[in-house]
Amino acid sequence: MSLSQGRAYLAIPGPSVIPDQVLRAMHRASPNIYEGELHELTASLVPDLKEIAMTDSDVAIYIGNGHAAWEAALANTISAGDTVLVLATGRFCIGWGEMAAGLGAKVETIDYGAQSPIGLAQVEEVLAKDKEGRIKAVLAVHVDTSTSVKNDIASLRDVMDRVGHPALLMADCIASLGCDRFEMDAWGVDVMVAGCQKGLMTPAGISFVWFNAKADAARGDRVTTYWDWRPRTNPEFYFQYFDGTAPTHHLYGLRTALDMIKAEGLDNVFARHEKLAQVIWTAFDHWATEGPMHLNIADPAHRSHAVTSVSIGAPHGDALRHWCEHKCGLTLGIGLGRSPADAYFRVGHMGHVNAHMIMGALGTIEAGLNALNIPHGQGALSAAAQAIAARA
Repeated sequence: MSLSQGRAYLAIPGPSVIPDQVLRAMHRASPNIYEGELHELTASLVPDLKEIAMTDSDVAIYIGNGHAAWEAALANTISAGDTVLVLATGRFCIGWGEMAAGLGAKVETIDYGAQSPIGLAQVEEVLAKDKEGRIKAVLAVHVDTSTSVKNDIASLRDVMDRVGHPALLMADCIASLGCDRFEMDAWGVDVMVAGCQKGLMTPAGISFVWFNAKADAARGDRVTTYWDWRPRTNPEFYFQYFDGTAPTHHLYGLRTALDMIKAEGLDNVFARHEKLAQVIWTAFDHWATEGPMHLNIADPAHRSHAVTSVSIGAPHGDALRHWCEHKCGLTLGIGLGRSPADAYFRVGHMGHVNAHMIMGALGTIEAGLNALNIPHGQGALSAAAQAIAARA
């Protein structure tokens, strides 16, 4: 018998839960794209997108997913033959590097595996040896969605400044924007990319590239008319925001999502994500006292507040995911980029989530552990409830 009827809970690390307010904002006839309300709404997004990234730099909007933002960031800054340094802590920075190679860049990768953050001492050594400044850009992921590791981007900038390296610092914040604190200007980031479907609580389909004057001046030879960020940030005509027809309904949804974030307050949004993540970790720490389960990132200081990757041993990952979805209506994330994939699962806790949603997810996971006879420690739900009581 299935108990999955009712509202399903999509607890994957993006797309995230879409608020009813956002859905209602999008549920409308197509607007006039030539003048009026849509033009005013689009212009209103720009300062709020800058505010959430904590930057005074420009932001360009693209109709596409996070991979589109990756390509836009690279196309505007690199030339064929340029060298980029990829600091890989999971599947996604590796993917960004593969895209750079496809654009003609020479890619040098330092791979820190799937359970460790960027090794800053090693990066400093590599950059210090690059006396000629061959490396045009350093690519790093703030939170890698596949591993749930959170990297110290501010300290990475400190390393680059300490050795006086001129490379652009480019950060992927697709999984972290609006969940984990990120300060583009204060942390010295030159290019930042993100999408709308995670912390920004809008259906997948638009992405963003923030860039400063240094990045704009880099101006490589890979940029084409569509990817060029300059017309999008300083449009003479409305269509230039998107190099064509606007993603009208996404814009209405995004406007509402940004209003929700402003109403809660960005610092409160960060605090909510941090506290709910700690509740989740508390439960997993109790389950991990017996059996095969453990959190992928051992040090809490390097864990994302938006996604948690869990090792549980093959084939328990896929079995637990399948049971939770088909018996209880809870969808967990796959072991993306891991081997064997069925030894892992991920819990997304980003965007429109609260305490009772998290407790429901944890209760369902424990029910699945019991139903599938997967060994685990006891007391997880009680400890999570106590953690909520202490943090509320």
